[in-house]
Amino acid sequence: MAVKEGKRIRAAREGIEVTKLYPIQDAVKLIKERAKAKFDETIEVSMNLGVDPRHADQMVRGVCNLPNGSGRTVRVAVFARGAKADEAKAAGADIVGAEELFEVVNGGTIEFDRCIATPDMMPLVGRLGKVLGPRGLMPNPKVGTVTMDVKGAVEGAKGGAVEFRVEKAGIVHAGIGKASFDEGKLVENIKAFADAVSRAKPSGAKGTYIQRVAVSSTMGPGVKVDPASVIGG
Repeated sequence: MAVKEGKRIRAAREGIEVTKLYPIQDAVKLIKERAKAKFDETIEVSMNLGVDPRHADQMVRGVCNLPNGSGRTVRVAVFARGAKADEAKAAGADIVGAEELFEVVNGGTIEFDRCIATPDMMPLVGRLGKVLGPRGLMPNPKVGTVTMDVKGAVEGAKGGAVEFRVEKAGIVHAGIGKASFDEGKLVENIKAFADAVSRAKPSGAKGTYIQRVAVSSTMGPGVKVDPASVIGG
């Protein structure tokens, strides 16, 4: 049985050609015009990649520091001891600890959006794999969340760093700003994200790497984007 679209969705889709590939500036303009929710909607970008993540040499993962921030308040937890714990607190981490934090998280209480750890803490944090892994919160050196530069990692997370990881269907996506952002800032963030994904191209990727791009808002329709308008330049 077909799902009937509501008046709001039908109205939002008006003026959008479903088969057209829009330049990124035009796509962002269309999305912002249709973000009419009572809250500040998140602007999201999705990219279909020419990879099969079931193969280790085609996994895509990384982090992008959005030049204009994400507009999101990120709660950061840091596993560290001594001077590094003090460094994390000074940098603005919301939760800092070692064994005591392990017990809290292992008990199922996760009140943070990003988890950072110093390398010496990983034997302890590694035991939380079944808790943190499914939520995408497990610290990983590839995305800068296992590091001795605690200050930089915390400030990056607070300032708009977004992690990405390709899903089984070969898709990466991320929230890159809010509907209240200027169009130019959203475009800059999307291009920065696309550049980060491009630089994360795995050795096993063959053919066209970035195949399709689309942008949307939390409550709005998606708009297809010409990949050439977000890659480079």
